[in-house]
Amino acid sequence: MRDIDFFAKLLSLKKPWKVNRVSVSLKEKQIDVWLEHRRGAEFACPECRLPLPIYDHVATRRWRHLDHGECLTWLHARIPRVFCLEHGARQAAVPWALPGSRFTLPFERHAIDVLLETDVLGGARLLRLSWDEAWHLMERAVARGQKAKKQRVIPYLGVDEKAVARRHQYVTMVCDLDRGTVEYLAENREKTSLDAYYAALSPEQLAGIQAVAMDMWDPYIASTLAHVPNGRAKIVFDRFHIMKHMNEAVDAVRKEENRLLLEDDIDVLKGSKYLWLSAQENVPEKMAEWFAFIRDLNLKTSRAWAIKEALRELWSYRRKGWAEGYWKQWYFWATHSRLKPVRKVARMIHGHLENVLTYMDHRITNAVSEGLNSKIQTVKKTPMGTATEAI
Repeated sequence: MRDIDFFAKLLSLKKPWKVNRVSVSLKEKQIDVWLEHRRGAEFACPECRLPLPIYDHVATRRWRHLDHGECLTWLHARIPRVFCLEHGARQAAVPWALPGSRFTLPFERHAIDVLLETDVLGGARLLRLSWDEAWHLMERAVARGQKAKKQRVIPYLGVDEKAVARRHQYVTMVCDLDRGTVEYLAENREKTSLDAYYAALSPEQLAGIQAVAMDMWDPYIASTLAHVPNGRAKIVFDRFHIMKHMNEAVDAVRKEENRLLLEDDIDVLKGSKYLWLSAQENVPEKMAEWFAFIRDLNLKTSRAWAIKEALRELWSYRRKGWAEGYWKQWYFWATHSRLKPVRKVARMIHGHLENVLTYMDHRITNAVSEGLNSKIQTVKKTPMGTATEAI
């Protein structure tokens, strides 16, 4: 079989395209395949699909194709343009590559399979591509997937921020809490970052949102209230973020008390940081006896920890009325504890209490978003992490 016929079959070319010639350079380990169309062929306008005669051609371009052994394979062709009365001069589509791509469709599919199994740098080395080329292949694949995704109502959303670089650079991430998928990413954590997501939804999709889990971050609150019907009743402040604030308060109390105790050469709190940040049931068994001993001492840190643990009970209530009654008792205890960091967090939660208690209506958290954040952090620790920080 001739090289021309061989590559015509491999490429599954259909009229009017055909292989004109093939060049093999073993020295350069490269195969070049030149394609051309028959004379008098017509091509469709890419906008309206109307068949039209050829208007002119663009300069010869080349596309990376699947390797053959150790040889890189390149396709070369001059792409015809057509002139449509409605849309003007347009470049015709070619069957072996997507518009604007410098890779054939089979190569792109193979490259994505490789990149799914490795990081960008490793995949780029295996594919003999630059890092930029590999990254842009992934970007185009994601864009195609987003375009092909069917519009659907997502009842439960999680909105979270993710630090992607130093100097407080963030992205806004929106997740489908039921499916555990990332639906949207945007730079920064401003109101406009989330506005763009809501603006892309249809009225039916917006009306279908039943609840949105988020941190107590004013820009996200403002965006949700502006776009989601009855948004005030649908915002649920995430319990894990709230408990994070309480843990920070406990740690602040511990640091100050430890400093004062060390001045009197008392090191009872030394090495206990993570025990105070743990929930009761998560204290390591081997540390349980010692932790119980220091908890029973008359320490401010012990009181702060007890208040923190009591707050966890708020989310065990099934009815909002009972939860609100429990909150009043807890709030009185926290604000009369004479522990400044604890009082500060208690008042912050109280100022957002309406959308803390909406948990009893919807019972959602941002745990899915946090899990996806952890996966992103893992990716950042791989060799492609350096590039991720440059987003």
